[in-house]
Order: sequence, then C-alpha cells, then structure tokens
Amino acid sequence: MAYRAVLIAGPTASGKSALAIEIARRFGGTVVNADSMQVYADLRIITARPTIDDEAMVPHRLYGHVDGAMNHSAMRYVADVSALLDELAGNGSLPVLVGGTGLYFKALTEGLSEIPPVPEAVRSAFRAHAEARETAALHVELQRCDPVMAERLRPSDRMRIMRALEVFAATGRSLASFQGARKPGPLDGGALLQLFVSPERDLVRARIDRRFEQMMGEGALEEVTALRARGLDPLLPVMRAHGVPGLIAHLDGALSLKEAIARGQADTRAYAKRQVTWFRHQMAGWHAVAPEAALGFALRELETRA
Repeated sequence: MAYRAVLIAGPTASGKSALAIEIARRFGGTVVNADSMQVYADLRIITARPTIDDEAMVPHRLYGHVDGAMNHSAMRYVADVSALLDELAGNGSLPVLVGGTGLYFKALTEGLSEIPPVPEAVRSAFRAHAEARETAALHVELQRCDPVMAERLRPSDRMRIMRALEVFAATGRSLASFQGARKPGPLDGGALLQLFVSPERDLVRARIDRRFEQMMGEGALEEVTALRARGLDPLLPVMRAHGVPGLIAHLDGALSLKEAIARGQADTRAYAKRQVTWFRHQMAGWHAVAPEAALGFALRELETRA
C-alpha cells in the first residue's frame, strides 16, 4: 500500500524544510505547513517560512494565510488540512507535511478533543478582566471554579490558565470534561511515513544562533516593527513568536539590540529542546533519522511502497 502522506517533524533549524521540498519534487508532492507560527502572514522572516524561491520549486500550502489578529487554533488547522487533503487526493499530489508543532501532528493522526469555541465577546471580556492581574492570581481564580484544571497546570503557565478560565466562562464546564472525547484526525488509520529529523544538539544550537543573525540581516526587525505598529493584543500567538517579544522590548527601549538578539536565540534554543522532548514522549511510531540520512531513508521507503 502506498503512503497516503509523508510527515516530517524535527526541532527548528534541523533542515526538515529542505527535506520536504526534495521529497515533494521527486514524487510530485505538495509541501504542507505544520508549524503554528508559519501560518501568519505578518511574519515571513522571523518564523523562517519558506522563501519565494523555495515556493517556486514545488507547491506550498497553508503558509502565511492567517492574519496576525486571528487566534489560530489546532482545531482550525485540522479543518484546513482536512479540506486540503481532499483536494490533493483529487489531483494525485502527495501531501508532505512539515513543521515543528507536535500538537498539529498529533491532532492530524490522533484527533482533537471537541472543545466548543469560545465566543469572541467572552474572550474579549475575560482578557480585559485578566490584563491587570498577575498569573498567580489567575491560577487562584481557576482553583475556585475549576480545581481539576488548576491541579494540572503550573501556576506560572499564564496562557493555559487563561484558556481554562475562558472555556469555563463560556461553557460553565471544566476544560477537563471535554478532553476525554476525541474526534478522529483526518490522517487517522492511513499509511503514513513519519520522520523525525534529529540532528546533534550542539549542531542545532549553532544553526539557531546563525539563522537568527541571518534573519536580522534580512529584515526581521523591520518585520517586527510593522507588527508592533498594529497594536495587537500581546497575548495573541503571533505576538509570542520566538524573537518577537525581545525585539519589541528593544523597540520599546527596554533592551539593547544585542540583548534582544540574544534573548531571541535563547528562546529558540529552549524551544528546540522542548520539541525534541515532545516527540520523544508523545509521538510513538516515528522514525528518528539523522539529517544526512533522512533523504535516503525516505526515498527507500517511498519507492518500496510506490
């Protein structure tokens, strides 16, 4: 049985995007984004989205199609991919999904809990209420209304605490009550080639530092300046992309440019470490491959199943 799709994950700066392009080129495929920050139109450079030259080599989909003012979610991502998979199946193009967002891959293969969307009026009212409150105070508030989720979340995890409070405000139910029931993902049960590109840790760290400096030379600061000028809610995902908070702090006069770059590099290195840990513990059944061996391994697998 031929593979229905190729899934390529790995830490940032591991070379997975180049691998995806080469596989798509050789097998008539389409590269599909699986990175939660590369969906945003506002941030091409600092999220290391494929370049215009990359996009000219093979079709790329679900990159830069979401406005930064939107709170893009895994649920919306799954809906977008579901529609796209039907389209690609119709024209015989192999989907090559690539990115570093483990939750996206898990949602596609294992499904998502069916949590009702929080109405925008509820979200806005809650965020106005929470804006001046410390994270620890929000956690105490969560303990009062939803002790089950409060027990599961660190008192310092502001975003997840707020998510749990928003769901309770919108539904009157604990977020935990929704997390048991899952709707199957669009790739559930299909024949999938799942690759985790796993370079040496020191190599990744060096690549991250070099790439951040390269992005600065390509206009990352100007990109963040334009984003800052929009006056968006600082809790939106686009405002928390790696490198963005530090550069905004620099623009606000709180950090030197050198300090902002160092913060962006450090945040990205920490994220790469978390990506490796996530896939090691959450994504069983994936093939861990060194970058230099990944293409050969993929070609042998795909040709055997052709």
